[in-house]
Amino acid sequence: MQSRLRVQGHPIQPMLVTFPLGLFVSATVFDLTDLLGGPAFLGEVGYWTGVAALVAAALTAVAGMVDLWDVPGDRTRRTAIAFNLVNTVMAAMFLLTCLVRSHSPQRGASVAILITELVALAVGGVGVHLGARLMRQFDTGRAEAGTLDSLAGSTIEIVRPRP
Repeated sequence: MQSRLRVQGHPIQPMLVTFPLGLFVSATVFDLTDLLGGPAFLGEVGYWTGVAALVAAALTAVAGMVDLWDVPGDRTRRTAIAFNLVNTVMAAMFLLTCLVRSHSPQRGASVAILITELVALAVGGVGVHLGARLMRQFDTGRAEAGTLDSLAGSTIEIVRPRP
């Protein structure tokens, strides 16, 4: 089974997943630094980093839904659905923290927000585990990286995967 959305034979969603995860971790680090006495602007940087992560998570979810369309109804589909649900829960928790902070004038972090972010990152850790399992099950026919054959033709493909 191959992913429908690919760049040079490699599935797009696993590449996109790194952006919201990295941004969510960065937002949490900024908030932790703000709470530990760092400069006050780090709380606002953490807020806007969380907003950017939510945008990246939305784009990743779209790619995940496109890939989910053709996944056969077996263990791989259950893993893909669990992976997308776990990532949705993590994004929803960060959305909650962003909504709470959007009403404060300085958008700084609080202990409750930091705890919510840490729990969301733990949920995201489960998503990383499921994503690794999914990659082992899902995409076995990708092009070898670093070969000249992988550079031939279009660099971005949107194709119907083989069953």
